[in-house]
Amino acid sequence: MSNTESFIQNRQVWANLPVTDVERTRKFYDSLGFKLNGDPKNGQLVSFFAGRDDFIIHFFREDMFEEASGGGAADLSKGSEIMYTIGANSRKEVDTWAEQVKAAGGSLFSEPAEMQNKWYGCGFADPDGHKWNVFYNGK
Repeated sequence: MSNTESFIQNRQVWANLPVTDVERTRKFYDSLGFKLNGDPKNGQLVSFFAGRDDFIIHFFREDMFEEASGGGAADLSKGSEIMYTIGANSRKEVDTWAEQVKAAGGSLFSEPAEMQNKWYGCGFADPDGHKWNVFYNGK
C-alpha cells in the first residue's frame, strides 16, 4: 500500500451540503430517524450521523457553504451533485422509507419498484433536492 492509500484509509471523511433552511432540514432528517450530531448552530449548520459507521453529513446554510467552497451551490433543479444510497433489510422497509419521506416533506423521484430483476428500491429527494436511494437486494 502506498503512503497516500495508508493516509486516506486512516482519516474520517464527511459530506458538506448546502441548504436554504437549516431548521426545515433538521426536521426532515430527524423525522426519518437520522441521529443528530450535536446541536444545530444558530441556524447556520445542522449535522447528522448516517449509517452504522456514523458517516457525518453537515448541512450548511447556503451562503455559508458558498463562502467556504469558494463558489455557488449547485442548482439541483437542473441536476445532481451526489446521490447517497441506504441499504434496506426488506421490501417493506423500502416501502416504509418512501412513505416516511413523503410525510416528512420530501419527494420521490423513483417510486418503490423492482429493478434489474435483482433489486427493490426507491429514490427520494430532501426539501433542498439532495438525492438518496433506498435499496433491498432480496435475491
